[in-house]
Amino acid sequence: MALTDCLCHPPLNLAMPPEIRILLVDDHPLFRRGISALIAAEPGMTVVGEAADVGEALRLSAQLQPDLVLLDNHLPGVRGVDAVQSIMQSAVQTRVLMLTVSDDSADLAAALRAGANGYLLKTCETSELVAAIRRAAHGQIVIGSDMAPKLAQVMGTGSLDSSSAPPSAAISPATASALPELTARERQIAAAIARGASNKLIARELDIAETTVKVHVQSILRKLDLNSRVQIAVYVSERGGLN
Repeated sequence: MALTDCLCHPPLNLAMPPEIRILLVDDHPLFRRGISALIAAEPGMTVVGEAADVGEALRLSAQLQPDLVLLDNHLPGVRGVDAVQSIMQSAVQTRVLMLTVSDDSADLAAALRAGANGYLLKTCETSELVAAIRRAAHGQIVIGSDMAPKLAQVMGTGSLDSSSAPPSAAISPATASALPELTARERQIAAAIARGASNKLIARELDIAETTVKVHVQSILRKLDLNSRVQIAVYVSERGGLN
């Protein structure tokens, strides 16, 4: 085969999956610089913007529409956990992953109630952070290994109930009576979400199309009057399942 024959054919499509576009929100420039360098060394993810406070984070999330916001809790003016919902409203497809020094179970509960997809401590290993970014960006729920005992604690004490949640994040009083309306398939999917399974994995496990899973998830959210997959997981976990 002549060299010209090889050149005239288009190369095989070996395109990598789209990069995970990340917005960093932290008021310490040196910390942001370190995280940016870490992410730059990882394939398939890039930092598209940095913010030092919630106001800047809201402006940039609306402008950049990132896939993931890596959000500190201790920010000037407004705490990160109190800004989760606003950030998600400013960029509808954005996931939020908390990365903070706060190991307070109340902060963990507040973040999950608001719809954050994960909560990690800044003391986590680099490999854990990178894996968490990938999982959270694809809709999975990620709790850092150091926070797992706190998650069990807040579940056990009822810290995730609706009495202290913002109205838009709370599980409404009508939710409990809405549970019987879930179909058998919706219960399967809700249980899988509580395990942290992605739509793709759920589709594979149940041998259905991923688009069908998405339709069921939207139906579950509507019937239970919830706003996010994290709230579905919390709802299921609080009740020990959907039996």
